[in-house]
Formats: sequence, C-alpha cells, structure tokens
Amino acid sequence: MSDKSERALMTAEQLAARLEDPSLRLFDTTVDMRAKPGGGYEIVSGRSQYEAGHIPGAAFLDLLADFSADTPPLLFTLPSAQQFAAAAGAAGIGTGTTVVLYNAGPTWWATRMWFMLREFGFDDAFVLDGGLDGWRADGRPLESGAARYTTASFPAGPRRKVFVNKLDVKSAVDAGNHALLHALSPEVFSGKSPGSYARPGRIPGSCNVFAMHLLEPATKRFLPEAALREQLGQAGLLEGKPVIAYCGGGISATTDAFALHLLGREDVQIYDGSLSEWARDPAMPMETD
Repeated sequence: MSDKSERALMTAEQLAARLEDPSLRLFDTTVDMRAKPGGGYEIVSGRSQYEAGHIPGAAFLDLLADFSADTPPLLFTLPSAQQFAAAAGAAGIGTGTTVVLYNAGPTWWATRMWFMLREFGFDDAFVLDGGLDGWRADGRPLESGAARYTTASFPAGPRRKVFVNKLDVKSAVDAGNHALLHALSPEVFSGKSPGSYARPGRIPGSCNVFAMHLLEPATKRFLPEAALREQLGQAGLLEGKPVIAYCGGGISATTDAFALHLLGREDVQIYDGSLSEWARDPAMPMETD
C-alpha cells in the first residue's frame, strides 16, 4: 500500500511488540449496535463488552458519551474542539503518545475515532488491522476489568476539515465537483431497502462501495491492496474528483475513507450527519433505482 499506510494501520504483530511501550495509548472504541425486532438499532456504549475482555493494557473510549456532540436526533456527530480536547486529554492522549485504536466487529468505530483525531490535528494514531476480531483469530490473550491512562493535555494541531455538513454536501451535489461515496449495502443504495432512514435511496450522483466488502469476513482485517484497488477503482475513486463518503451516521463511511487513505488519497472527507440527517430533510434530493 502507500507509505500512508505505515502511519495509519498497525498489525497485531506490531502491536504485540509494543504493548510495554510507555508511550503507547491503546484504546477499545467499541459501540454496541443491537438490531431491534421492528427494524433499526438500539445503540449503547461498548464498555461492558470491553470490561468482559479486551487487549491487555487497553483503556476504553466512549464514543457515544464522550466523543459525540449532543445533537438529537442525530448520534455521533462531531464534538466541539473544546469537548474533544477535554475528553482526549482525560483519556491520556498527550504530547509524545502514540494512539492505537480498535473495536469489536467491523473496524468503523476505530476508523471514526482515527478521523476525529485527524480533524483536530493529532496524527500519531493507528488503527489495529482486524481489531479485536483479528486479535482473537490469532489466538492472542485478552484481559478483563478496566484500565486507565494518566490524564494529559491534548496537543491539538491546526484544525482540518475532515468532516463536512449538509450544506457542504448540497453544494457539492449542485456543483458536481466531488465524487459521492455511499458506504452502506447495495440494497440501501438502490432504495430497495429503506434501512432506518426517513426516505429510501441515496444522494444523487453517488457510487456505492459497501464498507463490509472492504474487510475480510472472519478477521475484519482490510483486504489486500490489490483487492481494495479493484473495488475502489471500479467505482472510479482512485483518482479524479475529491471524495465525500457517507453512510447512515458518519460511521461505516470512515472505513471506506480509511481504505482510500491507505491507497494514498488525501482528499477524502466524511459527511458527518449522513443519511440520518439528509433523508430527514425533504428539501434535500434523493434518488433510487
């Protein structure tokens, strides 16, 4: 992959060799999404899962409570710089620390946090390839209980515009100057399945690369470079217009965006509110097959 991957993705072997490094800040970022019988999801903190079993030494980041703005009915929207810095510092992310992020299941909670760190100017961060699933698949040890790091002062750098809002996306649709990447399933993309959104379909002009298709099913590791290039290249995303990725709530889209980063693209942004916001506004256009 590109040299960007060397500063973004960490293997289980590399992490195992660094577990005793005092500068390491290893975090479980799991959020538990439980399917409801009538459709939709119940979303709760993954703290109980973390306490039941996590990579040795890992602390927990609560993306639902600490790293999201309070903007109902939307969940997981980007917090203010002040809120983010306070929560990151309280977690122990400071000058001279190296952050490694993982979660149980598909890697998009870790990639969401990785992009939030970039938004606020912190670059010494990695996503553990495969997360907890890959670690377990290798037969590596877990521990229970909870751990914490000493609090620190978060070293915020120059703010980047990694996350964009509804008006930014509407401007991109009107101007036709961005590639729009829909990261949900082909059924939701086509409009055949409404998902849990106010209207079925997609933002006009979008292409579709399902985030789950970028990961190995058993280990949740990213596919080999050739396979990533094939999928993202077929969608026309390896060159050309800058990309805005979206999904239901700005979560799984970060996996698509991270895969593009691994392949060397730096001009990728994430629509924070995604379809949870867009489909709710009747003034925003939607299309279906």
